[in-house]
Amino acid sequence: MKVNQAEFVISAVNPQQYPQDALPEIALVGRSNVGKSSLINSLINRKNLARTSSKPGKTQTLNFYKIENLFYFVDLPGYGFARVSKAEKAKWGKMIEEYLSKRENLRAIIQLVDMRHPPSRDDVAMYEWLVHSKLPAIVVATKADKISKGQWQKHLKIIRETLNLQKETPLYHYSAETKQGKDELWSEIEKYLSPSL
Repeated sequence: MKVNQAEFVISAVNPQQYPQDALPEIALVGRSNVGKSSLINSLINRKNLARTSSKPGKTQTLNFYKIENLFYFVDLPGYGFARVSKAEKAKWGKMIEEYLSKRENLRAIIQLVDMRHPPSRDDVAMYEWLVHSKLPAIVVATKADKISKGQWQKHLKIIRETLNLQKETPLYHYSAETKQGKDELWSEIEKYLSPSL
C-alpha cells in the first residue's frame, strides 16, 4: 500500500475515547522498545508520526493513527521491562486486555518480537493469549538489520519454536532501517482490511 495520508488521532485510555467511525483497526503489541512506533513510521514512510523513544514504557495509552481514511493502526503500551510501578503495569494490562477482547473494529494484531533474542516469557504469554482468544495474529520479528542475512532463518526458527507458533500464524522478519519485509507485511495487513480496501 502506498500511504499518502496518515494522521495521529487520539491517545485513549478508555473505550469512551476510542474513534467512533467504525473503520477497521490493526493493533500492535510487543515488549517496550521492540520497535512498534518505528514499524508504523516505516510502513507509512514518515519519520516521526508515531513517537519513538529510547526510554522503555513511553507509550502509556492506546494511540490511534488513521491511515488513508481507510483504517487505524493502534499502538498499545509495551509490556516487559518498562520501569513503572506494578499498579501502573496492572492498569495498562487491563486497558490492553479490554481493548483486545472487546473492540469490534479490531481485525488483526501484529505482535512484534526482537529478532536478535528468543521471545521472552511475556512474548510467549501474549501469543498464547491471542491464540486462546482466537484473535488473528501476525508475528513480526523486528531489527532484522542487526543480524547477518545468513542467520535470519536460524533466528526465525527459534522464534517459531519458542512461541509454539500455530501453522496459520504468519511470521515476517522486518527492518525499519532498511524497509526489509515492508511489502510482504503490507500484503498481509491488506488481507485483513478487504473488502474495506
